[in-house]
Parts: sequence; C-alpha cells; structure tokens
Amino acid sequence: MTDELTENYQRAFGRRVGFGKRPALVLIDLCRAYYDPECDLYMESDASLTSALRVREAAHAAGIPVVLTNVVYHPTAIDGGRFFEKSKPLRYFIQGNPMGDWPEGLTPRPDELIVSKQYPSAFFGTSLASTLTALGIDSVLLGGVSTSGCVRASCVDAMSHGFRTIVIADACGDRHPDPHNANLFDMEAKYADVVAEDDAIHYLASLDRQS
Repeated sequence: MTDELTENYQRAFGRRVGFGKRPALVLIDLCRAYYDPECDLYMESDASLTSALRVREAAHAAGIPVVLTNVVYHPTAIDGGRFFEKSKPLRYFIQGNPMGDWPEGLTPRPDELIVSKQYPSAFFGTSLASTLTALGIDSVLLGGVSTSGCVRASCVDAMSHGFRTIVIADACGDRHPDPHNANLFDMEAKYADVVAEDDAIHYLASLDRQS
C-alpha cells in the first residue's frame, strides 16, 4: 500500500467508530475446506483459525454470544442459486461432503449458535440480524474466511443492519495476502474498524461478564 494511497484514504475516510457495549462474536465459515490441502479452497496456513479460536475463548470468558456460520446446500444444490452457479468450490459444501465439516480444533459448544447459509453474507437469508437485535446486541466482531468473500459480505451487511462492526484482521484468512490485505483496507475505510487480535482480546477482557 503506497503512502500516497494511504494518505488519500485517510483524508477521505479515516474515521473510527469504536467498540460497542453489547457485542457478539461471529466466526464465518471456519470449515475444513479451507485448511485441507486436498481442497481447492486450501489457504496453506491455519494462522487465521488459530487466532479465531483464541478470540472465541476470550468471547466465552466475557460471556458474550458466539455465532458460528457454515455453508450447507441441498444434495441437488437447488438452494444455491447464482452463487453456486458462479463459484465452483461451493460444490464442497453440498450436504454430506466432509469438506464442509468443522476443522480440527473447532467443535461447536452447546451455547454457540450455528447459522447455516447459502450465500456469502451471514445475514442474507438468515435470522441472524433478528436474533442479535432481540438479544440487545449493538456490535459484532467478525473473523473467519475468506476475507475477500464471506467476511467482507458479512461486514457490509452487519454495518447495513446498524451494528457497529469490528473486523479482527488476524482472525481472518484468504488464499493469498493481496486480496486479504486489499479487502481489510476497504473494510477499514468504509464499513468497519479493523483491529488486531490483541486489541479484540483486550476489549473483551474489559467487559463486565454478560448475564
């Protein structure tokens, strides 16, 4: 990222919204497909998963809601629409394909909400926004994969639904650093605050435990 570009965006945007008072953590599509070298979606690194799991533990310690999303299609993919038509790797998420399973190290807890989706955003075509609103949530912390795809789509929709949106850079992953960094840059400029894992964990530790 050039200094000129950074200065240009800081002048045009450059505003931070800060953390909210009643957050939820939403971890997007942390599925085996992204961490298995046999899959087209393989990212060659599990650093984002490791980071996301640390943030998840901090979220549970703070007593805030934790949401895990995955992608699941009907065996005929009839519910995949144009997204399934366009994106070839979505075939790995047809119901029953092991690539759609949770990766090693991530076993959903009974107190975690699982949201299954068919499109990029965690909010599109799901009850997530209504659920978070009913819980009194004012902000979401996002991590997951991929940064340039479902994380970004969920970020834009979270902001559009009125949630303060925080993207945890270390807890997000993509198949190449260029789209990863470019999309973090865009989200920081227009839709969310992008923070490091340490900042997110420090914030979570500062919260009074929610009842």
